[in-house]
Amino acid sequence: MDYYIVIPIHNEEAFLKSTLDSILQQTLAPKKVVLVNDNSTDDTENIINYYCTTNSLFQKLNTTSSTQHMPGSKVINAFNKGLELLDDHYDVIVKLDADVILPSNYFKVICSHYQQNKNLGICGGFIYEQNNAGEWILNHPMDKDHVRGAIKAYSKACFKAIGGLKNAMGWDTVDELLARFHGFSIYTEENLHVKHLRPTGKGYNARAKKLQGKAMYTMRYGFAITCIASLKMAMKNKSIKSFWNNMLGYTQALLNGRAYLVTKEEGKFIRNLRWTNIKRKIIA
Repeated sequence: MDYYIVIPIHNEEAFLKSTLDSILQQTLAPKKVVLVNDNSTDDTENIINYYCTTNSLFQKLNTTSSTQHMPGSKVINAFNKGLELLDDHYDVIVKLDADVILPSNYFKVICSHYQQNKNLGICGGFIYEQNNAGEWILNHPMDKDHVRGAIKAYSKACFKAIGGLKNAMGWDTVDELLARFHGFSIYTEENLHVKHLRPTGKGYNARAKKLQGKAMYTMRYGFAITCIASLKMAMKNKSIKSFWNNMLGYTQALLNGRAYLVTKEEGKFIRNLRWTNIKRKIIA
């Protein structure tokens, strides 16, 4: 089974070597790895150059975008540019962050799941982050069937069906919702522990705080589901501010008439799926 990896990279000199070394140590090697240097101003490009020079597996692409560290559009814009360098001869396409360390059997296990389940659309492991005591602890949403954006692997059929990745905040939620809309399943492998070297969201600027609420609007969640999802997020983060930031972002998107990421039919499916999950958790 052949898989390609695209890694958007912006100022990752501290972590990039560890990520690339973990790729080289995979028991099932990728067919190609595209390293997209997205306007880095540190030593990132020199690191990329070294790996591309010493191993033909890697291919570099320089691209220029905003210098701001923002979730969503910046990273997916870089990913999509890297994707353009690849042909269609793959079974699985992977969007990988440049600050993770993969276990050596990571992609062998991922690809085995795709071979066993032809309906599988998105697959990944679990993210672990280091706490103040230096211990690697699980940092994952309460929904265990969600694959984190740092380690997304898609079957070609699923990737084509959902139209690739949306160039917006919320891309790593809407992809899974659309995958389910098109009849694909999602699987997280709890035995695959991925070390995430930078805590999620660290370095995002103040403008990013309202983007989650905007994303909920563009995914056609509706006001009630957005409230519930925002409260859940606030409880997880232990920050009531995150609730108000989400709701403000949602309201601003509504008043500004922001374009939706999904069609009306897809939006209806998404709301029904969300309500089903909410009711299931209440009953449980």
